[in-house]
Amino acid sequence: MHGFRYFDSRDLMGFVDGTENPVADEGAAAVVIDEQDPDVAGGTYAMIQKYLHDLDAWNAISVEDQELAIGRRKLDGVELDDATKPGDAHTRLTVVSDDDGEELAILRDNMPFGTVGSAEFGTYFVGYAADPAVPERMLRNMVIGDPEGCTDRILDFSTAVTRGLGRGDVRAHRRPGRRDPRGGAPPLPRRQGRAAAGAAGRAVGPLRRDGAGPAARSRPRRGGPAALVPGRLSASSGWRSR
Repeated sequence: MHGFRYFDSRDLMGFVDGTENPVADEGAAAVVIDEQDPDVAGGTYAMIQKYLHDLDAWNAISVEDQELAIGRRKLDGVELDDATKPGDAHTRLTVVSDDDGEELAILRDNMPFGTVGSAEFGTYFVGYAADPAVPERMLRNMVIGDPEGCTDRILDFSTAVTRGLGRGDVRAHRRPGRRDPRGGAPPLPRRQGRAAAGAAGRAVGPLRRDGAGPAARSRPRRGGPAALVPGRLSASSGWRSR
């Protein structure tokens, strides 16, 4: 399986990925486990899920309907305003806050993949967090809904087929001359891989509005709780996958 960078950091669905990633000290606070948990301080939790996309179905709907499903404009990645964004938009359901109303962040380093000669295309979701409960809440919102029953529209077109949760020490990825992650942005592994442009070239579809209105939903929801939410995301010193 080869992962690759797709255009300007786009997912195969054609949208820029990771636009809300925290940076610098904010990124370190979101990703690096602090001294309050001394046994694992300086580490991070990583969640990995393999999603398969139904690109034929995705590209069959209008750009406008794609934007409503994601909650962002396709061309420039600008987030839709709250009055326009529907309740089942991906970006609405994956925003979570603490008891004080402060938004909780994770760092996403998603990786598109595809195989030449195969119809299998998708995204490896890779998320780093200091607290595994944060991505867990995001996944539960996607699958169960918030409110319950208002599930993520993107699951009509993308199915989770594997999952894994692990903990590692981000200091193991330091490079010469880089700051310790607890004093700045965490030096997390960068995605690597060979470009498979021939296999993925058809994925983005049009980046302009085509004039068609939002397509009516005719496809059942896919990627149920068993595939997406690995029960309680318990702390682990190694990888758990399925």
